[in-house]
Amino acid sequence: MPPQPWPTGDVEQIEPLIARVLAANASPFTYTGTQTYLVGTTDLAVIDPGPDDAQHIEALTRAIAGRSVAAIMCTHTHRDHSPAARGLAEATGAPIIGCAPLHIHSDAPRADAPFDQDYAPDRVLDDGEAMTGTGWTLRALATPGHTSNHLCFALEESDALFTGDHVMGWSTSVVMPPDGDMGDYLASLALLYTREDRIYYPAHGPAVEKPRQLVRGMVGHRRARERQIMRLLAEEPRSIAAMVPIMYKGVDEGLWPAAGQSVLAHLQQLERSGTVVCSEDIWAIN
Repeated sequence: MPPQPWPTGDVEQIEPLIARVLAANASPFTYTGTQTYLVGTTDLAVIDPGPDDAQHIEALTRAIAGRSVAAIMCTHTHRDHSPAARGLAEATGAPIIGCAPLHIHSDAPRADAPFDQDYAPDRVLDDGEAMTGTGWTLRALATPGHTSNHLCFALEESDALFTGDHVMGWSTSVVMPPDGDMGDYLASLALLYTREDRIYYPAHGPAVEKPRQLVRGMVGHRRARERQIMRLLAEEPRSIAAMVPIMYKGVDEGLWPAAGQSVLAHLQQLERSGTVVCSEDIWAIN
């Protein structure tokens, strides 16, 4: 964590077309909080409005400062990203546009926010579709993996990419079944690696000024976890519960159940490729 005070509730003008407002929802999984971005100068797009927090919605209303809002745009529907869309839509009259709704019910332990079951967009953007305003164009880029409905938004006028939770500057993204999919996540990273975006603006953590370098490192991290799993299974068949203490040695044990879900995402991808098999919660090399 960077030293406090953090700019919670303040408007930070980070580029001529981009301002940022930090929500007061810091946690071990959100870093200093969810960062909401305002794109434009006269008419605006609001990206990832954040949690349903009255103070954050008030801060966004102050930042909007009476300007028209063309769209409230959500990258995905975890509850630290989309719930404020409803209050902000009521305050501004703007439509909610972006990712598709997603309703996942699971009792599995999570290391991220659960889903916003009340998210109801006025329009869903398909891959490649764009929203436009005065002097700005935001094009949707489908990046499933963290969630199946995850979108990034490319600001064409400044070669910036708003990456939501797909790529963050402070941590790797959480990929947790039943909706998180490791194969989709790696494919989405590969897609980003082919692009030439100048900078990433994630929903949590600092801007990423060397995007392709970070993406390459993130892929390497996931491949290293995969090799670690294969080494453990080469020794003997194991359950996820037996692998986690070895793989996450030194990590707070309170996080081990959620870490087990990340291991499961890797194992499911390896199972689909025919590399491993599972019988009664015991995983083995095929």
